[in-house]
Amino acid sequence: MAGAPSRFDADLDLMRRVAAQEEQAIGELYDRFGSLVYRLAYQAMPTRADADDAVQEIFVRLWKTSDRYDPKRAALVTWVMLIARRHLVDKLRRSRARVRAAALDDAPPLGVEPLEAMAAGLEQQERFGALMKRVNQLPELQRTVIVRAYLGGQTLRQIGQELDTPLGTIKSALSRALVRLRERVSEEPVS
Repeated sequence: MAGAPSRFDADLDLMRRVAAQEEQAIGELYDRFGSLVYRLAYQAMPTRADADDAVQEIFVRLWKTSDRYDPKRAALVTWVMLIARRHLVDKLRRSRARVRAAALDDAPPLGVEPLEAMAAGLEQQERFGALMKRVNQLPELQRTVIVRAYLGGQTLRQIGQELDTPLGTIKSALSRALVRLRERVSEEPVS
C-alpha cells in the first residue's frame, strides 16, 4: 500500500494545518484527543469546572505550539499527553503557590523538609522523562496503548473501541510493551 500516507505523515500534516489555523484541523485534533485530555484533566483537577478550563487551555497551548511538533521525536499522542501533563502540573503548582502565599504569614521558616520534597519532585520528573523516552521507542500500537492506559486512564476495552482494534490485540500490545520497557530498564547501567 505505497500510496497511503503513514501515521507519521498524517500527524505531521495535521499539525501543519493546525499551525496554519485551519478550523477543520483544529477540530480534528480535538476530536482525536479531546476525550483523552479530558480524562487526564478530570483526574488531576479538583473540580469538573477546573478540568473543563484546563482542557480548553491545553488545546490553546497545542494550537500555539503546533509548529514545534516533531514526529521524529515523539508520536502525536505522546506529544499531546506531555503538553497536557505539563500544563496540568503547572496549573496545580500555581494554585498551590497561591494557597501557600496566602498562608505565608502563619508558616514556619523554610526548613529542610520542603527542600527534600522539591528534590524528590525533580527526581520524579527526571524518571518520568526517561520513561517517556523509552515509551517513544516502542512500536506505534504499543506506545499508544501504554500512553492511553497509563497516562490517559482509559480501559483496554475503551482503547480497543477507539482504535477499532480487537481487545485481544490491545492486551497483547500492552503485555509486549511492558516486557520491552522492563527489558530496557534492566539493560541500563545503574547510576
